[in-house]
Amino acid sequence: MSDDADGAGQPERTARAGKRIRRSRVAQADASPVGRPDAPSKSSRGKPARPRKGAPRTTLPSREDILALISESDGKVGKREIARAFGIRGNDKIGLKALLKEMAEDGLLKGNRKRLREPGKLPPVTVLEIIARDDDGEFICAPATWEQEEAPLPRGLIAEDRGAGDGLAGLGDRVLAYIDRFDAADEAGLTFSARIIRKLPRDTRQLLGIFRSHSSRAGGTIEPVERKNMRSNSVAGDDTGGAEDGDLVRYELVGNRRLGPPRARVTHVLGNPDDQRQISLIAVHAHGIPEAFPQAALDELQRLPPLDVDARTDLRDVPLITIDPPDARDHDDAVWAAPDDNSDNGGGWIVVVAIADVAHYVRPGSALDRSALERANSVYFPDRVVPMLPEEISNDLCSLRENEERPCLAIRMWFNASGKKIRHRVMRGIMRSRAKLSYVEAQTAINGTPGPTAEPWLEPVLKPLWSAYAVLRAARENRSPLDLDLPERKIGIGDDGMVASITVPERLDAHRLIEEFMIQANVAAAEILETRRQPLVYRVHPAPEPERLEALRDFLETLEISIPKGGALKPHHFNRVLAQVDGTPHDQLVNEVILRAQSQAIYEPANEGHFGLNLGRYAHFTSPIRRYADLLVHRALISAFDLGDDGLPGEMVPQLSEIAKLISERERRAMAAERETVDRLIASHLAERIGATFQARVSGVTRSGLFVRLDETGADGFVPARALDDDYYEHDEVRRAMVGTRSGRGYQLGDTVEVELVEAAPAAGALRFDMLSPAHPLAGRAPGRGGSGRQSKRGKSGKRSSSGRSGGGHKGGAKRGRR
Repeated sequence: MSDDADGAGQPERTARAGKRIRRSRVAQADASPVGRPDAPSKSSRGKPARPRKGAPRTTLPSREDILALISESDGKVGKREIARAFGIRGNDKIGLKALLKEMAEDGLLKGNRKRLREPGKLPPVTVLEIIARDDDGEFICAPATWEQEEAPLPRGLIAEDRGAGDGLAGLGDRVLAYIDRFDAADEAGLTFSARIIRKLPRDTRQLLGIFRSHSSRAGGTIEPVERKNMRSNSVAGDDTGGAEDGDLVRYELVGNRRLGPPRARVTHVLGNPDDQRQISLIAVHAHGIPEAFPQAALDELQRLPPLDVDARTDLRDVPLITIDPPDARDHDDAVWAAPDDNSDNGGGWIVVVAIADVAHYVRPGSALDRSALERANSVYFPDRVVPMLPEEISNDLCSLRENEERPCLAIRMWFNASGKKIRHRVMRGIMRSRAKLSYVEAQTAINGTPGPTAEPWLEPVLKPLWSAYAVLRAARENRSPLDLDLPERKIGIGDDGMVASITVPERLDAHRLIEEFMIQANVAAAEILETRRQPLVYRVHPAPEPERLEALRDFLETLEISIPKGGALKPHHFNRVLAQVDGTPHDQLVNEVILRAQSQAIYEPANEGHFGLNLGRYAHFTSPIRRYADLLVHRALISAFDLGDDGLPGEMVPQLSEIAKLISERERRAMAAERETVDRLIASHLAERIGATFQARVSGVTRSGLFVRLDETGADGFVPARALDDDYYEHDEVRRAMVGTRSGRGYQLGDTVEVELVEAAPAAGALRFDMLSPAHPLAGRAPGRGGSGRQSKRGKSGKRSSSGRSGGGHKGGAKRGRR
């Protein structure tokens, strides 16, 4: 907001304050030397007023009068407001300007002539950054900018009603706020309290970097951690803030940019990723992901509600089992299936999906609940997990451990012989998992060589599960959800915190079985709540936007492939295209392009269906340990069936739209943090291999150059257009290619190429390559219209293009699938 906007409606406030000061001085009504008046009332806001016409010209106010005016005014106070308040006109303004300059030189004022303030004080409306939580879980904030070197950075408390109209604020966010109180520091060191006006858009230019000390003198340099800003900044010896070599720091730029490159000043030392063997520390701070739980939430762990087993459906005799990745630490879902013995449903199956009952322990409005909402989801890094809930809940009380009784919320579903669900039932139960199997253990047992853990459950549990899945799989194929081939790499971390292995886990039927059972449970939850007219948050995946579809059509035409232009496209239209290119040189290319045409899946209280899964309604129900959306659905089910007093409270229903926006944003934040950490880990892994050659695939094409993805590691890097120095290249947007103007040859999305690593920046996760493979004749015909933009050999550095995607399956080999 501009200075003018901030100060709207304030002239009257400052004018009246100045009149009161003059009157108090003349009448000697106050014993203080300044005669400070009461603060102007709120009823005076927004009504412009000026000094009375014909008011006598006054001498200049004293320094005390000016300080009192600034202190008592709620709005902007600058030279104009001071002149108006004290009736200063004409040539007297020259004297006022000189007085204000003297006060600034003496350290009594800060700011410019439009906005003045006392040193060590904040303006009444200012931008704050939420930097921490106190022991009660309340937000602590600090000014987003603080230029007063002689005064310490003030810290304050955000009022409880922090859900401003534009969205709920969280750690790392910036907010526009009213300053309610500003006085001496209390016992916690807080000097003010504030009320949020609104949350501001997240600053994507957060200044984070790695401090590198000079070996021979004081000071050092800061290496930025953002790919968009790869320029290092020098740090003077007295501006290091105590940082040591390798520390991750937050910094600000100082100095006059017109006189040369700005210097950096360290403002916070955040830790050393190398020492802690946690390179994810960079992403955690860059995205404002909270690491520690507030003390109030931890205190609640000591007084969790007791479990009334008698009030629950007893499922302990049902042989439910968990099937997860081998390194899973929390187990939030268990499954069981059996033939339906009802003669009216011949060939049908009964499936039970039991989910950890997180709602019993995390009550609405509690400190645990506030903390979970702020995080919105767990974040899975290769070197650690930042959980949504404390480990006492996620890894113990709510983890469906083998042979231990656990509370659960379960859905029993009946399917006919064609795989169509004919009815369902919700139960709040008590269960005991009979076995903990990995995907590989379950699959190996089905394949005929069961291990010691799986063998006792092969006949009674595993074979019925696979038989039920065969029925559901047939129904899935008839439904024809979007079927993209997107292998996911798994990074193994060694004892040194660096990359030890990079693998592509085999996609097993065990993965598909669990995924399909979870999808069916999610659909059932949405249908049940709709039938009960219970508000909920859906998982929505919109159809591709028309602009993206048009670009996709243009591209496919270059390969002589067409998709319908009239009517609404369905996933099966894309699947037909994928089937046409399956096994051809264009297979990977077309998968990539269709993926990028998809919209981003989000959370919404209004149902718009799930395009990728080809479902009319869908809600996340199966992972409440790691997703707040699922916890909301659990509470909605509890309320709909009166299963306890810990359901979805009525006062939360009007907030569902804002909550849905927040958890959608937090999901995107987690995905970006996870992706960036993988990039940094792999860049560190490859930093010692400068000059090595790699087989790669072109994964992106921009005017600035080519993005490539290495076959060996899955690492992403960039080939600048200037490195393509054998021709003059243009960007062909339709064919997703860089085309040489002289030869007509080029490089296209999906091409297999050989590249040489020439530069690695581990802190930023950036890799730069030179192209070794020659340009080639491009697939398909040249476009007949639009889409080309000239790009010379001296291209600018590019940026990663974003792609819309519907998200992976529930647990397709990893715990972070996001359908």
